[in-house]
Amino acid sequence: MTRPVAMITGASRGIGAESAVALAREGFDVAITARTLEAGEAYDHAGTVGAYPGSLAATAKQIEALGGRALCLQADILDEARSIGAVQQVLKEFGQLDLLLNNATFQGIGNMVPLADLERGHLEATFQSNVFTPLAMIREALPAMQARGTGTVINMLSATAYSDPPAPPDAGGWGFAYAAAKAAMGRLAGCLRAEYPEAGLRFFNLEPGTVITELMKRAGMADAILKYADPCSAAAIAGVVAWLSRNEPEAGWLADGALHAPVIAKALFLLDAPSLLEDVDG
Repeated sequence: MTRPVAMITGASRGIGAESAVALAREGFDVAITARTLEAGEAYDHAGTVGAYPGSLAATAKQIEALGGRALCLQADILDEARSIGAVQQVLKEFGQLDLLLNNATFQGIGNMVPLADLERGHLEATFQSNVFTPLAMIREALPAMQARGTGTVINMLSATAYSDPPAPPDAGGWGFAYAAAKAAMGRLAGCLRAEYPEAGLRFFNLEPGTVITELMKRAGMADAILKYADPCSAAAIAGVVAWLSRNEPEAGWLADGALHAPVIAKALFLLDAPSLLEDVDG
């Protein structure tokens, strides 16, 4: 039988990489995108310059170790045309796309600035990454999903989309730009369900809870954030993604227009799931 195919953005580390390996373990071939193709490549993330752990090559190695085929596509979600091209390449290489996980997000300086310092360019970048590019990728993937009568789209949301910040951006809260973009993204799944009611097509918003990333640690944000939130691991979220790839969620798991991954992870006994990333540096 043909193996199902998943595509995950932001899969060089964190939730994206964990999800890619979790789906490979479920029998998927996986196409992965991110800016970091090889270990040691450095980018400017939110004002902190340097190489971060993880790469597409490292994630691909672990997908292949599980018997899956990996397709690495270097792409930046600020580049809409290149992201659309990545979807086209997946369809060309595999002939199908069964699951699209819009996981990547822009982590630039404008995400967490106070309103007094917010510039138009900050808003444009956050909306490009969280609304325009994911929407363009979904639109590119949908015809192939419709033709096969099956397909799942999962958009990684954020509690900031429907919650007021508990503090200013520099004290454990968040900025307007990020919250506004995620709120707009949060309307996608419901609209897609209304406009594409065909059996076999599924659209979910997934809210991951608080996942402490390497960027948060280097930017000195982790301690402030943890004052207001309990963390959930990337491995637990990946377990939820893998479960959703094969199953229908219970009605009680949906709140504020999103599936809350920590609630699902608890119900599925995934909160203590170990990381699937053996060596994120490849």
